[in-house]
Amino acid sequence: MTKRLFVKGNEAVAMGALEAGCRYYFGYPITPQSDIPEYISRELPKLGGEFIQAESEIASINMLLGASACGARAMTSSSSPGISLKQEGVSYMAGSECPGLIVNICRSGPGLGGIDASQADYFQATKGGGHGGYHIIVLAPASVQEMYDLTMLAFDLSDRYRVPAMILADAVIGQMKEALQPHPYTAPADLEPKNWALIGEGRAGEQKIVKSLYLGDGELEAHNNKLHAKYAVMQEKEVRYETVALADAQLIVTAYGSTARIAKTAVRLAREEGMKVGLLRPISLFPFPKAAYRQATQQGQRILCFELNNGQMVDDVRLAVPGIEVDFYGRPPGAGSLPTPEEFLAQIRSRYEA
Repeated sequence: MTKRLFVKGNEAVAMGALEAGCRYYFGYPITPQSDIPEYISRELPKLGGEFIQAESEIASINMLLGASACGARAMTSSSSPGISLKQEGVSYMAGSECPGLIVNICRSGPGLGGIDASQADYFQATKGGGHGGYHIIVLAPASVQEMYDLTMLAFDLSDRYRVPAMILADAVIGQMKEALQPHPYTAPADLEPKNWALIGEGRAGEQKIVKSLYLGDGELEAHNNKLHAKYAVMQEKEVRYETVALADAQLIVTAYGSTARIAKTAVRLAREEGMKVGLLRPISLFPFPKAAYRQATQQGQRILCFELNNGQMVDDVRLAVPGIEVDFYGRPPGAGSLPTPEEFLAQIRSRYEA
């Protein structure tokens, strides 16, 4: 068995990316994600890959688009305001059906904000932060191990559907250290060759074009319908979530990422007090596990949503379960400390006893 390693979440992302065959990285330093380019700049050249510290976030996302269009596994990473600068390029990648990994280790905002952990980029990530009607795959790790594992998965899903993928984490998961069990990467058997890429196989004289510009009569409408048909397939096949003690739960707590770690402890404490409380943790934020929420609330259970913001994922939870009472408790970043399990437990008690 491979030895376990004691590493940061940011390092785990970098390790997972290299293990999954990423050989091109383009980025620009920003706290709290700079461990990622630091690690990759040291290790990627040893594998024959290319690391480029671009002149800006805008440059780095367009370099990612170019590498992807040539069929390479490539990635970029940044933190909240840097991700905002990349949004036009993300839209171009989605419109051009170019895969690629984008890592957002979120910090607080809006504007420059600060380096505190935040979950206020949920809307941007899951609703298409750039122009046009598109989605990207969004996975939310809650541990250092998941930072490693979900990075590999993100590359696979991105290639399978030709959709950009994002790892959405925050300063807590990115900077914390935990034991990591590395493991070899195995490519899924159903991943098809990238014959669409600019260096793919083709007939003699065939010109390959990767583009998001469709000017012919009805072409753009057909292209958008094609994209959204893919998103519908993803909603059927690629939803991922974790449940804890839902079988007899009368109150369902939901949270993602770092906040779910705190919520899981609060649920355990509530159980020790005799309260029938369970947890539903979305792992894929897009596609969102709507059916899991509907299944969990068949007996009319209430939901309490915890987030490290003023309320964003709670909107998707409410849309998933019309007619079900969904309460919210959140704390915007900048308070000087993270919520504690006891703080969440107090919120659980107040809803459970109501």
